[in-house]
Formats: sequence, structure tokens, C-alpha cells
Amino acid sequence: MKKGINRWSMPADWSIEKCIAEAGNAGFQGVELVLEETGELSLESDERQLKAIGEMARKAGIELKSLATGLFWKYPLSARDPKVQEKAKEIVVKALTAAQWLGADTILVVPGVVAAPFAASERVPYQEVWDRSLGALRELAPEAEKRSVHIGIENVWNRFLLSPIEMREFIDAVGSDYVGAYFDVGNVLLYGFPEDWIRILGFRIKKVHFKDFRISVGTLDGFVNLLAGDVNWPEVMTAFAEIGYADYVYAELTPYRYHSAALIDDISRAMDWIMRGRGV
Repeated sequence: MKKGINRWSMPADWSIEKCIAEAGNAGFQGVELVLEETGELSLESDERQLKAIGEMARKAGIELKSLATGLFWKYPLSARDPKVQEKAKEIVVKALTAAQWLGADTILVVPGVVAAPFAASERVPYQEVWDRSLGALRELAPEAEKRSVHIGIENVWNRFLLSPIEMREFIDAVGSDYVGAYFDVGNVLLYGFPEDWIRILGFRIKKVHFKDFRISVGTLDGFVNLLAGDVNWPEVMTAFAEIGYADYVYAELTPYRYHSAALIDDISRAMDWIMRGRGV
């Protein structure tokens, strides 16, 4: 496995260059950057800008193998409004292209939203979300294949794809090797066990987020530092070994709003502990 950190785990006022430098100083091998609507790395960024970011990272010895975005909460692939859904599909294509220019091989996609506990969104019936999201991803799969960049659909708090068997069925129904799972370890603690998801999704897992969660809290406030929650890390790492997963795991600890490089060092040490099989 390779150790990475998501850009959201670092102070919002840091530039991409500083994020890359601090990640390297803390012992991370890779950084997962984030595509925003506007800004330094955004829907407005062109090929020259993105290739320059990729080159900057390579010179710093940091890999950029995954690209995340939060835009699919605002523009869901499952939206009832055809204009919003079309915007979501355009964002997927832009993210795929941006990833290709950065040198990444995976983008994170929220597959659809029935309802969200932390964002203003319409309540959409489950079957509608399934049908529209599946149709959109089938349409987008050739774009991923053309760019040799995977679409990783993430298990998030969207009240959709609530079991590993269902997510496996959904991915297989898309029918493309370039559409798989972006598995978030902490997100499933509210309604399942990450080790079950890992074993059931198997080779479909393209990238991984590390988070921890306290089940007794049961809300967004339950997300805590790595090793401070209820994830059974030894069992999780055993499951990853069983399926032969050797790609990146990224720390994604947005809710904690880290504000210093020292705390990023703490994340790095916690990940080392976990990846050595000692996490408890």
C-alpha cells in the first residue's frame, strides 16, 4: 500500500504547492487534490495549468494518483432537473480530463443522492436515483476508458448503495472495468463493517479513504482522529491483504479542520501504525 493524504485534511488557506511540500515533509507518498468550482484547481483550470501542477508534484517526489471533488453534492448525477444532471456529467468529464493532465488514474464520484444529512438537497426516491445514476455512469464509462482514468464511486452518507452487495451489483451493472469503488473505511461504520465491504467489493476497489468514527455518537460529530474511533484496523488491514489491495490509501479527515503541519505529522504516524498492522 501507498500512503497519501487528501487536500481537505490540510488548512484551506494553503496553496497546492504548500500542501505538496508539507505532505512530503510528513512522509506521505501522494496527495489527493480536489477539483473545485473556481480557484487554483477548478473547472476553470486549463491543460497548461494542470500539467504544471503535475510537474511541480513530480519534482517534489509526490504522486498525484487520485482527484476528489465535492461538487456532486451540489450537482448530483441523480438530479431530477435535466440541466443539473447534465452539469454533473460535464463535471465528471472535466474531472477525468483534469486527472489525465495531472497524471492521476482515478477520480472520486458521488454516484447519486437520495438525501444528504449535511447539505440542502431535494429528496429523491431511491429507485429514481438508481436508474438515473446508473444510466449516467453507463454513458460516462467510455469517457473514462478513453482517458485511462477510473471512476471511483464512493460510499458516502447519501442514503444510497447502503450495503456492499448492493454497491457490487451497481458497479457490475455499469459494466466497465473503468468504473469501480472508491472505498471510505470510516463512512460505513454507521451501518456496517468496513472489513465486510472490502471482502465483498474486492478487485472493484480503485482507491481508499482512511477515516475513523465513533458509533456511539452517530452523527457527523462522530468522525474522529485515526485510532480514536471504532474501526477495527487490524481486521481492515487483513481484509485488504486478502483481496491483494496495494494502491493508495488517503487520509481524509475534513471534519477535524487541521491547522498545522504538526497535526499532519500525527496523521502520518497514525497511518504508519495502521499500515504496519498494529492499529487497534
